[in-house]
Amino acid sequence: MDNFPVVVQADASLPNYSQENTFLMRPNTDGDSPPTEKVGTDFDSRMMQRCLELARRALGRTSPNPLVGAVIVKDGEIVGEGFHPRAGEPHAEVFALKAAGVRAQGATIYVSLEPCNHYGRTPPCSEALVKAGVAKVVVGMVDPNPLVAGGGIARLRAAGIEVLVGVEQEACRQLNEGFVHRILYKRPLGILKYAMTLDGKIATTSGHSAWVTSQDSRTEVHQLRAACDAVIVGGNTVRLDNPYLTSHQVGAHNPLRVVMSRRLNLPENAHLWQTADAPTLVLTEEGANPDFQQLLFKQGVEVVELASLTPDRAMAYLYERGFCSVLWECGSTLAASAIAQGAVQKVLAFIAPKIIGGSIAPTPVGDLGFTTMTQALSLERVRWRVIGSDCLVEGYFPQTSRA
Repeated sequence: MDNFPVVVQADASLPNYSQENTFLMRPNTDGDSPPTEKVGTDFDSRMMQRCLELARRALGRTSPNPLVGAVIVKDGEIVGEGFHPRAGEPHAEVFALKAAGVRAQGATIYVSLEPCNHYGRTPPCSEALVKAGVAKVVVGMVDPNPLVAGGGIARLRAAGIEVLVGVEQEACRQLNEGFVHRILYKRPLGILKYAMTLDGKIATTSGHSAWVTSQDSRTEVHQLRAACDAVIVGGNTVRLDNPYLTSHQVGAHNPLRVVMSRRLNLPENAHLWQTADAPTLVLTEEGANPDFQQLLFKQGVEVVELASLTPDRAMAYLYERGFCSVLWECGSTLAASAIAQGAVQKVLAFIAPKIIGGSIAPTPVGDLGFTTMTQALSLERVRWRVIGSDCLVEGYFPQTSRA
């Protein structure tokens, strides 16, 4: 078996999110906080929502870049639209300017993220906007990237262009929470997803788990996978569930499927080794089962040996590969280890109105070493949503260190 032991030190802590960086999280919708002052007009909000719709067309495809949409308006009419399709290709503003042509002169452009002002794989969008002669730029959110960080806005204003910042800001930040987390903390955003019964079980005592939740919830998970760069499971999940871990949507993005296994004592015929539709990466430790590694290589499965296979090291490696968001769909032992090591920031719990009982039936999260309720990790910015007959609870781990 692949064991990922949980060792919680007395001073162990989750990532310490400073107050100024809380914007990577969802806005608080529980009514405890006063509403923020609205920026812009209703028309501005509608145009920015359109930017977000365009940006979502590239879900899962842009990392390490953000999702960005742009809309150009002149005399109350949309004359150009665009979105960033993937890293290395032109940014949203460039596509929108090309669509608008000469009509961009004197127009207003809406863009969900601050236009860049530096040379990367592509020229700076701020210069393209200045050259096109736009009269006004409406920005959803400031880019957290230090290479941009207000520089694009400053360049536009220096050129005499009016700039309005903060229209639909929370929605823009939410769309790119993975990108923001990557920039600020040098790690992908870790999302733990699990499905459980009303009595907190993810399977029966025999290990049978198909299906805990409804088809509606499973469809929601497929959409979630399409928006993530990678999905991680442990060896036990491969052995017991034999999952596909794809988006199950024609034309949609499939995440990189990642298996963490120290010993590579895995089945030879698993769905994850079929790489025609989606790629698979196996993370293991140095020298593990060379014969099985060769079998995986022949089937197109990538194998990477790490000196130490831990959730934190796995996330560091995936950061190096340019990922922004990683979905943990693992079993309880690996989930506990990922939480303890700060590899998870967000939790999505699908709860089905079923009761199966069983004193030894598996639960979503294994032993964290806690002995009192005061040690429990309480989620913040919690939202509840009904999906079919199930309930989805969504929240984030606290910003402050845990005791």
